[in-house]
Amino acid sequence: MIRRGRKEGWLKLPISALPAWSALHNITYNGVKVGPLPGYEDRGSTIIAARHLNGGEETPLVNVSRDMVLSLDLVHDHAKSDQDFSEVLAALGEFGRELLPTFWSEDERALLIGTTLRPALEAKMKSLYREFDFLRASTEQIAWCRDLWWDEVEGLIDYDDWKQCDAMYRSRALEFPGIGDSMVAGIDMANHASGEMTGALYETDSNGDAILLLLDQRQIKPGNEVTITYGDKKGACEMLFSYGFIEDTMASAREMFLDLEIPDDDPLKRAKNAVATTAPGVRLYEDYNATSWESDYVWLICVNEEDGLQFRVAQSIDGDQELQTSWQGKELDDIQLLRPQLLEDARWDIFQLRAVTVIQSRVESQLLSLSETDNKANSTTYGENTSIRPKVYSDALKLRSLERKLLEQAYEKFEQQVSKDARLMRSITS
Repeated sequence: MIRRGRKEGWLKLPISALPAWSALHNITYNGVKVGPLPGYEDRGSTIIAARHLNGGEETPLVNVSRDMVLSLDLVHDHAKSDQDFSEVLAALGEFGRELLPTFWSEDERALLIGTTLRPALEAKMKSLYREFDFLRASTEQIAWCRDLWWDEVEGLIDYDDWKQCDAMYRSRALEFPGIGDSMVAGIDMANHASGEMTGALYETDSNGDAILLLLDQRQIKPGNEVTITYGDKKGACEMLFSYGFIEDTMASAREMFLDLEIPDDDPLKRAKNAVATTAPGVRLYEDYNATSWESDYVWLICVNEEDGLQFRVAQSIDGDQELQTSWQGKELDDIQLLRPQLLEDARWDIFQLRAVTVIQSRVESQLLSLSETDNKANSTTYGENTSIRPKVYSDALKLRSLERKLLEQAYEKFEQQVSKDARLMRSITS
């Protein structure tokens, strides 16, 4: 329905209609306008300075009344006065742009093989299918939903509509103070820029309205773009996944998540997976130009029963059975408490060497996966008469390059640490 509505024109307005629509819905602009940036029309519309803007002297550049802030609270408020909508929410219970990778073609997604975005995208696609199936199963017993949404011939909603809604929300939602994740018309037209390139910030005023404020010390000339940041620390993978682009100025992947798996020959594998409450992987990130890592899960891989890790089945007060974890006889209520216990152990250097070795091996395998697909990705034909768009091709190859750089830096650091720790171990045992 959404794709058809845009194509036929009844679900799409030209950007020139925005001022009148904004005035009708109590959205005001001060010294800014919305439209395509000259020379970058292919990137769509953005917020542009209509006059010289002086940081520290400007009132809010954009003001959006609270009843136009699409938040969870507004959804529930609307349900109170709309019986049909309320019926849909009750049926769902607690279930809560075209360049986004969920809309990439098969050939475009193939460019991601070897990157951390590939498995994340596959998981997202499976999740969207499950969500859509749940939406249909939960609402097809409601008469008007069954007739308007799910009729086999004239039904208005299909899986593509669900992907469109997901893309609209992920690429437009911002976390507003005091409101939470929200879609805010007007302010959501601002594009992203990080660091010193950020020109404004979004905030909530005392009335609950959403406002866009020019940063102090910022001077923006007429015709220049007014930008916000979607998150200066977000990595290349997350930016491409959630917003469909990687900044031209981004010179680092910033961070990436690699999955880890407990070996099949580990006799405690089932028990470890049963108590694991943390993400099964490791986060690599750049910290002041140095590569670092963090993972609670890796310690489950590094220690076993002979080290002091134990599991036992205990019976709760209400008669249910539960798996309890202990280290050196001390019960651990949460597996995240394992690392602090290891840190106090005399064998900490050994445990740390095991962890670094595991992570280095995982980094090496990711680098190998990238290398094995480099030639195919680099030689792929794109553009006219192909299913691969130039912008998608450019972003995919940039992601590959940035992630390779971070992986190589991490591997080199781990290699140095392993060599150093190995020498330390030899000196202790000699």
